[in-house]
Amino acid sequence: MKILLVDDSKTMRNILKGILNQMGYTDIEVACDGLDALSKVVGFAPDLMLVDWNMPNMDGLAFVKAYRAKGSKIPILMVTTEAEKSRVIEAIKAGVNNYVVKPFTPDVLQQRIEETLSKSSAAA
Repeated sequence: MKILLVDDSKTMRNILKGILNQMGYTDIEVACDGLDALSKVVGFAPDLMLVDWNMPNMDGLAFVKAYRAKGSKIPILMVTTEAEKSRVIEAIKAGVNNYVVKPFTPDVLQQRIEETLSKSSAAA
């Protein structure tokens, strides 16, 4: 399975990549913001995207909106510090499939990924 990891923090990208590797996901492309992600997503063709909300140039929400506007159905998991209910609702309305709030444990991330993938395959 191919995963696109979008986060402006190199440390966070490395942490997420390490957790994903432990879970058996090794085909991972990284992007440092929404613009970078838009430039890589078509060529990489991920099966899942993990997207941070707060990033420079183009934040995660703007990326999700731009990406969904193209009609793509690839599952997106928002990985962010934004825990306020109104923000979660805003992200889901924009097209995010699931949500995990930082800080999180590897178990919580794995659970959210499994939920997201099973929901999206059931909807397909």
